[in-house]
Amino acid sequence: MTTTKIRPRALVRASGGPRYAVALAVDALGTGLLRPFLLLYGVLVLRLSAPVTGVAMTAGIVVGLVCMPAVGRWLDRGARSTVVAASMLVRVLGVALLLVTPAGQVWPFATAALFLGVGNQAWPAAHAALVATVSHGRQRDAALAAGRALRNAGLGVGALIATVSLAGGATALRALAAGTGLAYLAAAALAWSVRLHAHPAATPDRDADRDGGPAPRMRTLLAANIVYVFCLNVPEIALPLILVTQLDASPVWSAAVFVTNTVLVVTLQVPVTVLMSRYSRRAVLALAGVILGVSYAGFLAATSLGPGPGAPAVAAVSVVCTLGEIVYAGSATALVTHLAPAHALGRTLARFELSTGFGLAVSPTVITALAPHGPTALWGSLATATFLSASAVATAPAPDFSPPGREV
Repeated sequence: MTTTKIRPRALVRASGGPRYAVALAVDALGTGLLRPFLLLYGVLVLRLSAPVTGVAMTAGIVVGLVCMPAVGRWLDRGARSTVVAASMLVRVLGVALLLVTPAGQVWPFATAALFLGVGNQAWPAAHAALVATVSHGRQRDAALAAGRALRNAGLGVGALIATVSLAGGATALRALAAGTGLAYLAAAALAWSVRLHAHPAATPDRDADRDGGPAPRMRTLLAANIVYVFCLNVPEIALPLILVTQLDASPVWSAAVFVTNTVLVVTLQVPVTVLMSRYSRRAVLALAGVILGVSYAGFLAATSLGPGPGAPAVAAVSVVCTLGEIVYAGSATALVTHLAPAHALGRTLARFELSTGFGLAVSPTVITALAPHGPTALWGSLATATFLSASAVATAPAPDFSPPGREV
């Protein structure tokens, strides 16, 4: 199999075009301004307790998953840029509600979190469907990777701006929320202006003619994905928790791990995805699980060093974990878009995003529940579950992944 080459102009076209790329960047910038600090908004601006704020945010994410079947059906009727724009507009409603919520009122905040959750859950499937409509084969894989790199860059810049602004307290948080709403509105207008609509049967795919075939069941892939997606919360939740509470390390180490993760994803997501294009997507996804499992075992060894040498060792192992995250992100959605019959692309992506959303929703609870029981309980459990998931992906019978005779 020939490795895909990186041609910037072709990559932009395969990702939806220049206007759509700008929409993604603006949307990510706005998301970075508020999403990492939504808990602080509830506590500092609305004067809610931290537990109440956290429960409202979690409920918004979980209830937001309920919209996914409807999003899948909408995509299967041919909508593309309209669904992307709608996922951005519903977040505008969430931000607007945040800005008018009186202090001490939890239900308006919970409703705002719901709107934000619906938009955040719907966007990945809508974006993947749009990219799958304008690109094909391994070029599609690279385009999906480019979109993720661009989004992480925007999130990082937005979060950096917000961090610098936080010295302004509640007033600054309100201003950041307003900026987020304006960014979402601008991004929605740009995405809608792309005006991409596709008849399901006309969705380009030069790999095979799959129109009219049944959608793959993907039970093994969906179950494995719930475990794989824990890696996305390791830099933000697990490592800061371990570094501060168990290794008595300065919060600077947590910040360094997060920045390193962001920089590596932005710079390596496309090159690594292109490099892996010489192998089957299924094999690459299994490899991602092995890398993640090894990194979890590495965290177990690093934390055993105790305060002092433990913190730099954890930071070093986090690079391996980020590499596993990059390989996973570059293969998982690409595999799903490759498996999906044209007439069921939306529903297939929606089912996959349901598993992703569920994993993201439960992983903070699982991580924080296991961490007090020691490094072995946390990292040993994660490593075991991830190795088992990788094995399942590699050895599952073909019908779980594709129609007979198809390489994945």
